[in-house]
Amino acid sequence: MNSPRPLWKSVQDYVMIAIGMISYCIGWNVFLLPINVTASGLPGVASIIYWATGCPVQIPYLIANGVLLLAGLKVLGLKFCLKTVYAVAIVTALTSLISSGYIVIPELLHDQPLWSAFLGAVFCGCGIGLGFSVGGSTGGTDIIAAIVNKYRDISLGRVIMICDIVIITSSYLVVHDIEKIFYGYVVLCVQGFCIDQVVNSRRRSVQFFIISQKYEEIGKRINVDAERGVTVVNASGFYSGQFFIISKKYMEIGKRINTDADRGVTVVDASGFYSGQEVKMLFVLAKQRQAPIIFRMISEIDPHAFVSQSAVIGVYGNGFDEFKYKAKKEHGV
Repeated sequence: MNSPRPLWKSVQDYVMIAIGMISYCIGWNVFLLPINVTASGLPGVASIIYWATGCPVQIPYLIANGVLLLAGLKVLGLKFCLKTVYAVAIVTALTSLISSGYIVIPELLHDQPLWSAFLGAVFCGCGIGLGFSVGGSTGGTDIIAAIVNKYRDISLGRVIMICDIVIITSSYLVVHDIEKIFYGYVVLCVQGFCIDQVVNSRRRSVQFFIISQKYEEIGKRINVDAERGVTVVNASGFYSGQFFIISKKYMEIGKRINTDADRGVTVVDASGFYSGQEVKMLFVLAKQRQAPIIFRMISEIDPHAFVSQSAVIGVYGNGFDEFKYKAKKEHGV
């Protein structure tokens, strides 16, 4: 049975959604609407209706989202819908305050539409990304995509892209300006890039391999202070010690790397899941420029070796960079 989610984490989610929707409103109202450039999704539809009829954008935006949320409640689930309703309410409220004149927005880059479209896309994309990263959304085409994906084998991203292309292209019926359509496509591309960057950066984790004679003390501190799990792996060093190398000739490869590349090598006991066969795995940390040398050594000794190479953010300790951290101040000092 899963333990209940702490209240402060739920509150944090809603705070992040609020910050994201404020960013979205800045991008939409300050940069895109004044230059008649269509945003993606339902805000784009609302913008087209506003330019054609003068109807405030928040009205069609709220009505359309309400209908779609009711239709998609079973598909999306109650939690997603509640967060989406919260996000839609913030966007609607802020946009209403702006259109009513309670919040005065400055004229920024209205004579430079390309820059205005670019900055609007950045603000909108970062706002949507923050919402997505905590399980919410701005509604609109996200809901349509979820409903279509439920009954057809079509990816969410493809449905959203198709909807956005149709919306941006159809704005030509109102603005009658090919240049504005081009800016709309710029918004679509930049916004998508920003969404991916924000969502991926918030999901990204880090992995540490720590080799130390004081491993028990370090592990306990990480367990208690950082509240993270720690796994101890039995290994042995060639002399002391990102490549993972599996080979029957691991001793010969390890010695060559030690001698020719001047890198430490750690031997890890492992076993194949399917075969159950015991194998030895070499773990090597090296500079990027040494990668071709290591690959050449492995190829010369055992062309059939299995090698996994990955990039690492940093390597600290003997032979690499010094530890970089901010020391805590002692109380009473």
